[in-house]
Amino acid sequence: MSESRSADPATPVAADTPGAPIGFVEFVLLIAALMALTALGIDSMLPALPAIGEALNASPTQRPFVVTAFLIGFGVAQLVHGPLADRYGRRRVLIVALVIYIVANGAAAMAGSFLLLMVARVCAGAAIAATRVATVALVRDCYHGRAMAQVMSIAFMVFMVVPILAPAFGELVLLFGNWRLIFWTIAGLATLVLIWFAVRMPETLKPEARLPISLGRIWRGWRQTAADRLSLGYTLAATALMAALYGYLNSVQPIMAVTFGREKLLALIFATTSVTMAAANLLNSRIVMRLGTRLISHSSVTILIVVSALHLAIAWFGGESLVVFAVLQAITMACFGLATSNFSAMAMENMGGIAGTASSVQGFASVTIGSVIGAGIGQAFDGTTRPLTLGFLVAGCAAFAFVFATERGRMFRPL
Repeated sequence: MSESRSADPATPVAADTPGAPIGFVEFVLLIAALMALTALGIDSMLPALPAIGEALNASPTQRPFVVTAFLIGFGVAQLVHGPLADRYGRRRVLIVALVIYIVANGAAAMAGSFLLLMVARVCAGAAIAATRVATVALVRDCYHGRAMAQVMSIAFMVFMVVPILAPAFGELVLLFGNWRLIFWTIAGLATLVLIWFAVRMPETLKPEARLPISLGRIWRGWRQTAADRLSLGYTLAATALMAALYGYLNSVQPIMAVTFGREKLLALIFATTSVTMAAANLLNSRIVMRLGTRLISHSSVTILIVVSALHLAIAWFGGESLVVFAVLQAITMACFGLATSNFSAMAMENMGGIAGTASSVQGFASVTIGSVIGAGIGQAFDGTTRPLTLGFLVAGCAAFAFVFATERGRMFRPL
């Protein structure tokens, strides 16, 4: 294992962390692939929502719950995966979770009612939540600070290719079969990632660092995570922005179908607004070691607020076109990408000793609360983009306020 850590001598490694246990490039790609299974489970569903609704007698207002059910399971289950990852290790938890994810997608493919599909989606989200918790903890085992932010940015960049392609993937699958084939294909891809991970990734949690599972220990870990100023503040800021993102996921399909009457362009517009997130994370990986996480993320949230305010004004006064929507939303998503990748690293800065538990608490807050608020944004759709743009503006202001309080007013520092 020690020889493989020197595979990439240019890789920045903090003095007190060992670096990647396999080659750096493969490490980042594998982390991105694990994370991408979540995005694939969400975004590839978007083109299939009308077909799912028709097949299972779900009304147009019920169809977005195909996404929301997944997110609720994804958020809540993180509280379970964290203590398990700190007790049994990252590797074992991820392998078991991937097996359950494969089975849950098979169940979704065979669902005979909308209720059964929702149950399968909650189970799938709960299983794949391990990739949010255990991969962040795994990266924290190997890196911290700016180096962790750099690794996460590169992983997010690769990861964001999936949201760009997922709607088109869903549409492509629908050309060869019905919506059930999408779930079978996801199960197949998850099987390939499972094999890759099981063969190549060793355990990164040292035996002496394993923590026992007890209510007292878990409670102390939760309390430590919530009591740490950086952990709490940047988790709340990330939660606010995630709420806006989930609002976008719940709103983009009806916006394309109703507001602009161009539903067939959903995959293209979704790709346009997602590719800027990938580009932003690539940029962050190149500049974060020099400029620091705070300067980049604080500036990004500020720009997000300005762009969202402009977008809301244009939408409110009726001057919005599909091109304007795509351009302004793409800029907003780029700011989101720059902010959240750095927020995650800063929230984990002091959590090395309880990385699994801390990641689970932070993920639970950002995903569960964010998905509930995002579902509300989606339900507020009124035939215009105003609820969505207002959601991004409010989320940006809330994130800025949380960061301002966390940093005690000392914003935009190059740290």
